[in-house]
Amino acid sequence: MLCILYVIAVGGLLGVAGLLVERVLPPTWARRWVWCIVIPMSVAIPATYRAKHAWSITEAFERQTALPPGHALATVSMTALDPDWWARVQAFDSFINPLWLTMSALLIVWGVANAGRVWRVVSVSRRRQADRGMPTIVDGVPVLVTDSLGPATVGLWRSRVLVPRWVLALPGEQRQYVLRHEEEHRSAHDARLLLFASLLLLLTPWNLALWWQLRRLRLAVELDCDNRVVAALGDAPAYGGLLLRVAEVSNRGPRLQPAFLGGMGSLERRLTALLAPNPLRHAQRFLVPAMAIALLFAVLSMPHPVLGGESASHHATSATPTATAVSTKPLPAPESLAANRP
Repeated sequence: MLCILYVIAVGGLLGVAGLLVERVLPPTWARRWVWCIVIPMSVAIPATYRAKHAWSITEAFERQTALPPGHALATVSMTALDPDWWARVQAFDSFINPLWLTMSALLIVWGVANAGRVWRVVSVSRRRQADRGMPTIVDGVPVLVTDSLGPATVGLWRSRVLVPRWVLALPGEQRQYVLRHEEEHRSAHDARLLLFASLLLLLTPWNLALWWQLRRLRLAVELDCDNRVVAALGDAPAYGGLLLRVAEVSNRGPRLQPAFLGGMGSLERRLTALLAPNPLRHAQRFLVPAMAIALLFAVLSMPHPVLGGESASHHATSATPTATAVSTKPLPAPESLAANRP
């Protein structure tokens, strides 16, 4: 339980630092790389600090109880350093560990089921497309036409662009925007990036900070793709209007990631970034990076809390049998001492 709280705290602080760094970047710069750095750091720092930069709560409690009664630190509430309180917290491990395994198993089952669903849609769409003589290349982009699923880019080793049939009925310019967006996802291997990043949730499904960071990564992937499409085809207002139109059509249908719409909650942020970006003020250009650096320094300075020092516990374990053997060794009888006298 103590480790879980620490990991979530580290991930939350690094996530806020990532948001600040993302805020400083120019509008057209790629943002995905911020989260490609933040997410591995959120996993690597707790694992490294657990072995090399740990802080024993038990030892801190013992040092605080040794202070004189009038000392300032002695008057501070000692609940957070009370080993009995932390022992009660650790008692939840018997409940957390089975829940941890169950959540990981459910995520694996959901991932396998979703992969099977995509494979079935791709197989059926390829067969129908061949039987009906439908085009496999539209506006220069290889596509698989589906009944309702999409637009989206799927596939791990060989990415494919899925487009529903209604996309083919769009006016030429709007259809080109949709297909170019998905082609940008495919060429940037965004499906692989999101998949490999999401695999970390199988190890720590309870990590709320990691769930939030992955959501920010998905948004950054969509923002980067939007910027590339607008830079190539040029009309940001027309592209933003198309986002709203596709949202109305796709609102009741299933969607996949990465997709033209991404998450529905990110649509407003994407439209704001495209049509009404909010530039930083002069003072914020210096304050925001300073806050990000301060948060990073706080994370790197914060040790991993543990209930006891591993070296101390190992020393106590090795020393206890010797002391017991000395204290329980029987004393020689007085008769034997007298018999050994010359």
